[in-house]
Amino acid sequence: MARKKEAPKSRPKPMMDAWFENAGITQEEAITDTLEKNYLPYAMSVIISRALPEIDGFKPSHRKLLYTMYKMGLLGGQRTKSANVVGQTMRLNPHGDAAIYETMVRLTRANECLLHPYVDSKGNFGKHYSRDMAFAAYRYTEVKLAPICESLFSEIDKETVDFVPNYDNTMQEPSLLPATFPSVLVNANMGIAVSMASNICPFNLAEVCETCIALMKNPDHDILSTLKGPDFPGGGFLLYDEEELRRVYETGRGSLKLRSKWNFDKSAGCIEVTEIPYTTTLEAIKDKITELSRQGKLREVTYARDEIDVNGFRLAIDIKRGTDPDKLMQKLFRLTPLQDSFGCNFNILIGNTPRVMGIREILEEWVAFREQCVKRRVYFDLNKKRDRLHLLEGLKKILLDIDKAIAIIRATPVEAQVVENLMKGFDIDQIQAEYVAEIKLRHLNREYILNKIEDVDKLRDEIADMEDVLANPKRVQKIIIQELKEAAKKYGQPRKTMFYHATEVDLAPVEDETPDYPAHFFLSREGYFKKITPQSLRMSGEQKVKEGDCIAQQIDGTNHTELLFFTDKAQVYKVRASAFEDGKASLLGDYIPVKLGFDEDERVAGMVATTEYQGKLLFVFENGKAAKIPLSSYMTKTNRRKLTGAFSDKSPLTALCFLPEDTGEVLIRSSANRAVLVDVGAISEKATRNSQGIQVMTLKKGQTVVSAELVSPETAQQLSAYRIKTIPAAGKLAKDLGEANQMSLV
Repeated sequence: MARKKEAPKSRPKPMMDAWFENAGITQEEAITDTLEKNYLPYAMSVIISRALPEIDGFKPSHRKLLYTMYKMGLLGGQRTKSANVVGQTMRLNPHGDAAIYETMVRLTRANECLLHPYVDSKGNFGKHYSRDMAFAAYRYTEVKLAPICESLFSEIDKETVDFVPNYDNTMQEPSLLPATFPSVLVNANMGIAVSMASNICPFNLAEVCETCIALMKNPDHDILSTLKGPDFPGGGFLLYDEEELRRVYETGRGSLKLRSKWNFDKSAGCIEVTEIPYTTTLEAIKDKITELSRQGKLREVTYARDEIDVNGFRLAIDIKRGTDPDKLMQKLFRLTPLQDSFGCNFNILIGNTPRVMGIREILEEWVAFREQCVKRRVYFDLNKKRDRLHLLEGLKKILLDIDKAIAIIRATPVEAQVVENLMKGFDIDQIQAEYVAEIKLRHLNREYILNKIEDVDKLRDEIADMEDVLANPKRVQKIIIQELKEAAKKYGQPRKTMFYHATEVDLAPVEDETPDYPAHFFLSREGYFKKITPQSLRMSGEQKVKEGDCIAQQIDGTNHTELLFFTDKAQVYKVRASAFEDGKASLLGDYIPVKLGFDEDERVAGMVATTEYQGKLLFVFENGKAAKIPLSSYMTKTNRRKLTGAFSDKSPLTALCFLPEDTGEVLIRSSANRAVLVDVGAISEKATRNSQGIQVMTLKKGQTVVSAELVSPETAQQLSAYRIKTIPAAGKLAKDLGEANQMSLV
């Protein structure tokens, strides 16, 4: 019989064919979902596991490095090559050797970054106060742990802190270090996370310990009475501003002013700077002095040179003969980083949650952390002593009949049954029997056993004492206080940063050394600006402008005049006239949008010159409304260069008029060739800059205001026919007037 031919089976499509079928297909996803799945885990990792310090005062990178060195036996003995430490640390920190070594550099004594360095170093590790002084490669330098690290690791093997697996689960590492003093406040720590940062200034160790003890005894203790202020490793001087210090201590935020230490060498004619603010570098100071000298703002200085040697930091500033060094230093403090500020931001991780805390709250959290460490240490020692007591109690039972113990062991035919027979013969448990069975034959004598069990009573007393410690919080606090006193005595050192108080010279307003002289300001319709002195203007001919352009405004002032450039994007740019070079009528001048960095497609709408921000501004809009705003609304305490919301953007701006006084009249014309003459006093003043104002001219659909300009009293008398008594008004046909100007800048 012929076999029926089967139909060929369909072959499965290869994987690549299936992939190509879906190629080009996109799936919509909300941006919030994308951020939650991708960016949020990264942000949390940076905040919790990288950038912010914890209550023990360390970031994870610091902790991993120091713990590795501890496990390498570098707490005592000889130093080892830094390369060895870097390699071993990569078992805990997989971020590369360069990152690990840079972390080590900042912890070393040679770098001078920390008030109490954790790493004792040998070799070139650069300097914290130098930007260009690079550290040597890790194959040349040597390190070991500094003695202060004894307070970090003395209890770490007693289960005082939790241990967690490393990144590949091959070993354990501590989640915190059980420091016996508040290291979080003793050394500077800076970190930048996602949407938050931390910047902790260092404090004197002895003062921190004293303050912590005082707070434990009296929660209402005045912190400023014992914690005088930050103490920076670079020394220098700190402005003693009690109000600002209290704000920092209470809120964890604030700014502290630091100043360099200097002296004047009269014989050499130079100023010697020996200590600089912690926040700056030698190169930054030299660069700023050079820049100011080049600009002619520091003519008293002839040269600044680096004289750093084995004796430490030294910056020499040569000055001209006859220069008063005190006045020059006050000038340098104002203009250079020889005086700088440290921005405090005490943001610390507490239970994986970032918190900005004041000094009191930080110390309270540290005491709570330390109490747990002490309790865990006592509990660990307690269990060890209980185990020891348990063994000795079993040994004590053997003492009653040593011969019986020997007989049991000799009569036991199988070794595995020795422990069991001892348990039955003396009514002891397996642990005690194991201990007895392991005693050497020569120790089975009364003297040895009596010596061993002499500690039973002592152990019982110690156990009772430890149990009392665990049950009594006050005893735990006494232990912490004692440890703080020991740390202060052993590691405390005199203050490096001294204080200075603000004098009349410091509080005096900064003198403006920019020369002041009369000047004329010209602004063209296209946005070109010129500053011309009267002498140059008298000798000049016609003003040069681009083809199709013309001079729209001319204002008289001085080199100290403040210029406000309003734009069609409802913004204003503020700049001193001294920022512009003196020009000539034969030049085009500075193009304001480029000079002041305008936004794209932003144009100048008008210019106002002032020195004391007196007077008012009148904004006239295309929709017939007008707003009168006091010029003082644009005054700022800081030197802000740009203000948004300078006027209302609900309708395009037609004209901007400066009113020195609240008098005068303005002529407003519409696209329908109608005009009104309005008394500016009738337009009510508005308090907010972006106010729409009031309706001054009524317009029909499709009509707009095309011009507005202040007129003199004589001209107003001639145009009295257009004067209106009430507003708004439609106005009269302007048959006897010329064509309306499309843009009026007054």
